[in-house]
Amino acid sequence: MNPNDDRRKFAVVVAPYLADAHAFARWLMHDRADAEDVVQEACIRAFRALPRFSGPNARAWLLTIVRNTAFTLLREKKAAALVGLDELNESDRFTVERGNEVDAAGSPEAALIAAADAAKLEASIAALPAEFREVLVLRDIQGLEYREIAGITGSPVGTVMSRLARARHKLIVRMKQESC
Repeated sequence: MNPNDDRRKFAVVVAPYLADAHAFARWLMHDRADAEDVVQEACIRAFRALPRFSGPNARAWLLTIVRNTAFTLLREKKAAALVGLDELNESDRFTVERGNEVDAAGSPEAALIAAADAAKLEASIAALPAEFREVLVLRDIQGLEYREIAGITGSPVGTVMSRLARARHKLIVRMKQESC
């Protein structure tokens, strides 16, 4: 393949999923800078592996590379656990999550309550054990199918389903406890 063909294939196979890759990396890493490093390294790895890519699901392929790259970086940093919180303050996080939408009630109080609820949910997700958080983020935030998640994590589909059910249960229990 010549370099122009490689660039075109990268634009078709990898580029459409860079936002998903970055979002997933941010859930896996401790901070935004590390997530950006992971995505950059994953893009380099994906570019080098393009000649070998022939699968039908480029998104799952790229997210697998992101996951493996993140775990490699975490091992290198000797991190004890994956952290899901990013560096945004609550108001910035609310703006990003809502996409600058105005709350239906339109009041600052309603916006503050929604931001607090979003922050509690994010903190609850971040508190989940890594194996549960990973499948929850891939399924409920990234919208992947069970078999895609199984391919990314290297786990059987049944294990993915079980972890997802347990993650959701733990999340519900924690949110109920925090609301009391």
